[in-house]
Amino acid sequence: QVQLMESGGGLVQAGGSLRLSCAASGSIFSINTMGWYRQAPGKERELVATITFSSSGSTNYADSVKGRFTISRDNAKNTVYLQMNSLKSENTAVYYCYANINAYSPSRDYWGQGTQVTVSS
Repeated sequence: QVQLMESGGGLVQAGGSLRLSCAASGSIFSINTMGWYRQAPGKERELVATITFSSSGSTNYADSVKGRFTISRDNAKNTVYLQMNSLKSENTAVYYCYANINAYSPSRDYWGQGTQVTVSS
């Protein structure tokens, strides 16, 4: 079994910053990609950012967060981080950690339980 443990959500004023963390644990052979999605009330879940765990560490960002959010990883800790700066009220959502992991079987997607980020204007 694989578990994703998220932390770092909370309430922040517009213009402020938050840092999310997500650690993967369990029967992990290798990690292909980790990242973050979010879901605001009444909206569908959407991509925020992803990063590969290969040597390239390729990243992918939603256009709406480019230049304000930074995704990073710690391969040794199986952990991904999301630094969110210049937060806006429209960034309010539940943020879900995502991972595509080889757990001694064909790779599959895993999701965290979500962490609430609320940006007050």
